[in-house]
Amino acid sequence: MSEVSFILSQWSFKNSRAEDWMPAQVPGCVHMDLLKNGKIDHPFYGMNESKLQWIDKQDWEYRTTFDFPEELRSAERVELVFAGLDTYADVWVNDRLVLSADNMFREWKAEVKSLLKERGNVIRVCFRSPVGEDLPKLKRLGYALPATNDQSDVGELGESKVSVFARKAPFHYGWDWGPRFVTSGIWREVRLVGWQGNRILDVFMEQVKVTQAEARLKAHVELEAAMPGVRVVRISSDTQTWEREVMVSAGVNTVEVDLQIDQPKLWWCRGLGEPERYTFQVELIEGDVIQAVKSVQTGLRQVRLVTEPDEKGSTFYIELNGVPVFAKGANHIPNDSFVTEVTYERYKHEIVSAVDSNMNMLRVWGGGIYEEEAFYDLCDEYGLLVWQDFMFACSMYPGDEAFLHNVQAEAEYNIRRLRNHPCIALWCGNNEIDSAWAHYDENGGWGWKKDYTEQQRKQLWADYEAVFHRILPEAVEAFAPGAAYWPSSPLCALTGNIEQHAYPTSTRGDTHYWGVWHAVEPFENYNVKVSRFVSEYGFQSFPEYKSVRTYAEEEDLMLESPVMLAHQKNNRGNQLIQEYMDLYMKQPKDFPSFLYMSQILQAEAIRTAIEAHRRKKPFCMGSLYWQMNDCWPVASWAGMDYYGRWKAMQYHVKRSFKDISLSLYDNGAGNIEVYVISDRLADLFGDLTVKLLTFGGSELKTASLPVSVTANTGRMVFSVAKMEWLADADPTQVVLLAELKTEGLVLDRKEHYFVKDKELTLEKPRIRVQELSGGPEPELWLETDVLARQVWISTETEGRFSDNFFDLIPGVPRKVAFYPRGEAQSGPAKLEIRSMSDFISY
Repeated sequence: MSEVSFILSQWSFKNSRAEDWMPAQVPGCVHMDLLKNGKIDHPFYGMNESKLQWIDKQDWEYRTTFDFPEELRSAERVELVFAGLDTYADVWVNDRLVLSADNMFREWKAEVKSLLKERGNVIRVCFRSPVGEDLPKLKRLGYALPATNDQSDVGELGESKVSVFARKAPFHYGWDWGPRFVTSGIWREVRLVGWQGNRILDVFMEQVKVTQAEARLKAHVELEAAMPGVRVVRISSDTQTWEREVMVSAGVNTVEVDLQIDQPKLWWCRGLGEPERYTFQVELIEGDVIQAVKSVQTGLRQVRLVTEPDEKGSTFYIELNGVPVFAKGANHIPNDSFVTEVTYERYKHEIVSAVDSNMNMLRVWGGGIYEEEAFYDLCDEYGLLVWQDFMFACSMYPGDEAFLHNVQAEAEYNIRRLRNHPCIALWCGNNEIDSAWAHYDENGGWGWKKDYTEQQRKQLWADYEAVFHRILPEAVEAFAPGAAYWPSSPLCALTGNIEQHAYPTSTRGDTHYWGVWHAVEPFENYNVKVSRFVSEYGFQSFPEYKSVRTYAEEEDLMLESPVMLAHQKNNRGNQLIQEYMDLYMKQPKDFPSFLYMSQILQAEAIRTAIEAHRRKKPFCMGSLYWQMNDCWPVASWAGMDYYGRWKAMQYHVKRSFKDISLSLYDNGAGNIEVYVISDRLADLFGDLTVKLLTFGGSELKTASLPVSVTANTGRMVFSVAKMEWLADADPTQVVLLAELKTEGLVLDRKEHYFVKDKELTLEKPRIRVQELSGGPEPELWLETDVLARQVWISTETEGRFSDNFFDLIPGVPRKVAFYPRGEAQSGPAKLEIRSMSDFISY
């Protein structure tokens, strides 16, 4: 027989001290099971988070009863396989303990055939409280380990931060954008797997060398043989077949087969080409009989992290198939506090949103989870590179033998699970720990080490190096040879001295720049705090009114209300939004207007940053903002809220990340510089027009010129002398409009204002809307009589527009398409079109 699987999906659960069982969802978690059984109110509503902290102090038990599947009874061996147990669990089969789990991020297996009977088998999974399990470890250690984002106070634990002891999603313990819900449960699929004879356990397609001319691969086929003897391993693609005859021993064997494909179709990230993929079928043959078959899909590409000395320091960029890639993207966090609630549709919505926002990379941040296969499959399919963190963030970790062994097993499992995905561009050890340990200074060190004795420092750093400088890089090299590994983000280089630690203007490695926001620096600092690769930066906003009302009532709609503060996890977050708004924006007329204005503020901040990074290409080769998505409805740095609704920022990101983009920059010396940035692999030839317009659309001055930009570069192509162009014009009532065309097609269009938003003289526009028909999607045609700043098109229908939160200028109409989401198949219902003048206080 070939391998046969039987999914165990009918489960019940209870508190370990209770007697009554309730229906459970597997995969799932105890919080959602309690909610679906009506035992708790929704965790995201109001201030319910604080009311549900009792759940993680309890032990919970899950149970399933089943008959021995007939299709498995003839198997020589039967394994019980848990793809994910969260987190401390003992598994009993017919009252026999078969395994004990202590890592959310590993697969757990046990041989169980001898324990199964024909009828009435019972599997029990007994989960121990993560808090109860780890509090004694903290006590034994004798001192606290840094865990900045562990919200132990919310969890009613005072200063006892225990998250560092569990190999469990760090964000479960709270973060500065997420709630504290420390879950337990069977969070991935449970199967009974039966087989006899031979089977294929794993196939890894190592990409030895890939060029346009040829791809040389080495297939690593891990197989299990019941008996020693001669076997044939046959590998087939659409057009080629390779075979190797080998002598195998009884048990597990690894067979290597060399493959060569001439003129391969390469996998490219979005913007550079098609993400072509190959499917390889592997057959294990004994005599004339095919004993086992396994298929694997991958894309053929050569990807490397390039860190080479240059005249300014050292490069840091991803090279794909020989092409330097400017990484355009965001940091991804789990899409839900309860990760089993994330559907395939939600994953696809995020990935399609990233692609439609002209991104080519997402960073899977180290405080979440190693994502589901669906996430990586979608990145493969749509051409998104993935910066993959291991799951360590903003904490120091223990270094005892059991913990290190657990980490080693976790790394091996996840590298093996993900290594065939062409989207994986590099593996990164952790998030922000290297710089957090550094001495505190103005360059960004957090200064953790100052809180410990010399002996404790030596021990903590030795434990750190054991994980991030030894175990993880060795695992990457062993199980994904050739893949890039970066020890910590941010980091200058692994020098072993003070020069290792990153700071915002480092000329080596990657950086996180949080001067804007945390240090209350002005947006203009984005233009000067530019490094080789900016892997984190961000600015907060609120979700839109419709989303806020899912967790707050009308009486809660005040900036400092208890509910609003409960859904703002960043200390002074609401106050910071207000402070920046006072600096840059006019005052909103009411709280719903404040929500809108906060989004405009966020959009302007991130637009400024992205354009600054792209203007410095190739010195800077990466811009990954914080963050792509949310795990619950909250005020945060996300560009899409929890419900997947695009904020203003997401539309600005889409425009700022265009493959061919204009950027207008006030250099502070009297000139507005016009840049053209191209990520295309062909030279660009076009025509640039720059106009000075009144808000009524009158043209005061214009200039036109041909421009050319070398492939995959950017440069300044024109400079506007402000005094000369403004002349007698009122700077509060004019806009500079730049437009780049090639063969009559508009490639990009950007506006520049000479004063801050709060100083603009805005009139209320009359926006005319015409609904167009005949195209594949509903379309709108918009025109205005006077400048309409930050036009917001909203609708009750779930979906997004091709453009939104844009400036509408008289004589420069916009055509906008609508893309419904999910079940919605109609055009936008109850359309509403407003601009900034509708939200400000006059």
